[in-house]
Amino acid sequence: MENPLQYFAELTDPRVERNREHLLEEILLRAMAAVLSGAESWNDIEEYGEAKIEWLKTFLTLPAGIPSHDTFNRVLAALDPAQMEKGFVAWVGSIAKLTAGEVVAIDGKALRGTYAAGKKPIVHMVSAWAESHGLVLAQRKVDEKSNEITAIPKLLEALELSGTVGTIDAMGCQRAIACQIIAKKADYVLAVKENQGHLHEEIQDSFRMLPADAVAEEVDCGHGRVERRTCSVIADLSLLEKASEWASLQGVVRIQTERYHKATGQSEGQTRYYITSLAPDAVRLNRVIRQHWSIENQLPWVLDVGFGEDLSRKRQGHAAQNFSILTRIALNLLKQDKSSKRGVKGKRLKADVITPICSIAGNLICVGPATSRFTATYY
Repeated sequence: MENPLQYFAELTDPRVERNREHLLEEILLRAMAAVLSGAESWNDIEEYGEAKIEWLKTFLTLPAGIPSHDTFNRVLAALDPAQMEKGFVAWVGSIAKLTAGEVVAIDGKALRGTYAAGKKPIVHMVSAWAESHGLVLAQRKVDEKSNEITAIPKLLEALELSGTVGTIDAMGCQRAIACQIIAKKADYVLAVKENQGHLHEEIQDSFRMLPADAVAEEVDCGHGRVERRTCSVIADLSLLEKASEWASLQGVVRIQTERYHKATGQSEGQTRYYITSLAPDAVRLNRVIRQHWSIENQLPWVLDVGFGEDLSRKRQGHAAQNFSILTRIALNLLKQDKSSKRGVKGKRLKADVITPICSIAGNLICVGPATSRFTATYY
């Protein structure tokens, strides 16, 4: 497993040189180690360093001892988030090679703890998730007074998507985004809702008036319910007035879900629509669309439950955005562990028991003295 730190070696130190009591690389290393081992606040990171100081001294210089929680806050708040994100993307690219047909789900998440009445608006991040790898590939902050429509293209620019299938919810159903995905030599499945009013109506009309080219059905039982998902695909785009404006559009998709709850005996249904550049293969599309929703269960939920992200109150400068990168580094490392069936929160505790900084799966252990910038050895 690649050492994450080497991909952040080009970070610009934002501190005035005369005030640099602690090495930037050592601050980052301690923060990464602490977050991986359960820290969720600046005080946690400081206390982690104090508790592990004898171990840290075996490979760090610690010229001024352990930084205070205020130092961690000031440094992470001042670091350039664009440089942090660039390093993160480069590191992920070194440990994960996307396979042909892999689903890359893109979705947004609000960092709710960043909200402060009368001050800056809440920080909102858009992330790309490799479903089969279980990895966060990249993320971008949604600009203030903007929305995900402007952040998604910037996120796509950072990704190598050749041969994959990009899936995005209705906010990303935009012609320019579809064109960008195709330009990346990938395919797309985009949800369509009322935000694309005419397109949404035309797809509904297509399923009223035209026969489906392919239909596939799945039935699942679990969690006290029985769910039937029926995927229908139409390749005839004659009822779509501006079909030619959607890059490589090959079909429209309808997913009908029927869910029966055993405990109450009640049933409920839902119908969703999509457009896609994939061939009209209902079995595959049913699977791809279902995989998209894994980002909801494996990213926002895990970040909130396993890392307490929504409870975080990091509001100074770029602190929230940069700390979110540290949590995603930790999440990616922990997701690679296949030796334990425990959740992320339990694995963070286990990481600290085995050794203060490690990826359990890759035995990522820092050893030996760090004699120059970002040169700690990892196995």
